[in-house]
Amino acid sequence: MDSTKYPGLIPSYEHERLEALQPYQVLGTPGQEVFNDFVSVVARLFDMPIALVSLVRADDVVFIGNEGLPEALVVAREDSMCSVAILNDGLTEFTDVAADPCELVNPFVAQHMNLGFYAGQALRTPDGLAVGSLCVMDRRPRQLTPQEGELLKELALVAQELLRLQAAQATNPALMATLRTRLDGPVQQSLNRLTTLAKLGQWEETTDTADAQGYTASRLDEARYLAQTLYRELQAALKSVR
Repeated sequence: MDSTKYPGLIPSYEHERLEALQPYQVLGTPGQEVFNDFVSVVARLFDMPIALVSLVRADDVVFIGNEGLPEALVVAREDSMCSVAILNDGLTEFTDVAADPCELVNPFVAQHMNLGFYAGQALRTPDGLAVGSLCVMDRRPRQLTPQEGELLKELALVAQELLRLQAAQATNPALMATLRTRLDGPVQQSLNRLTTLAKLGQWEETTDTADAQGYTASRLDEARYLAQTLYRELQAALKSVR
């Protein structure tokens, strides 16, 4: 990456950040199955076509979990809004990428990919250094509600634990298979409930009726319950390998 052309993407603690990224470099292969499965769920929870888990390396960004953007496996750091997400403590959101693009990165890549919306949350190591992000994207402009913003933060915590667990799996190869067995049932049950609520909502003529708002609130409650379940199970799994 040309740091003189995009100086705003390089934090003052870049050296420490890259050192913190080293334990996760084993994950630097695009489209890993467990992360693909995870972002597939995330995309459904937000009803968006694209969800990604990224690792931001010295010169590029690799999408180790990729739902809906198969043409982007590894991109230059200056071409990805995930490079901006790692700079922020809270949510990074661009509600209309075409009309109001991010000034820190190359705007033409997002336009070429026909992206209209981006929201990302940094993924951090236990020491608090950002190594990547969890993001959702849409082809049209939109804006997350405060409740959706909180959901993305909770799911980023899940992604952080998943990163740690995948890195730890080298000493316990059966760990992820065991975790999948424990989680497949609860995840599918939640997804079935979310599908039912979405279908019920489609029967409403507008989104501002009491019933429509009730279905939306129930979907968010179910999504947060699923995020908390995933986080709890991942923490328990990590404790078993310490």
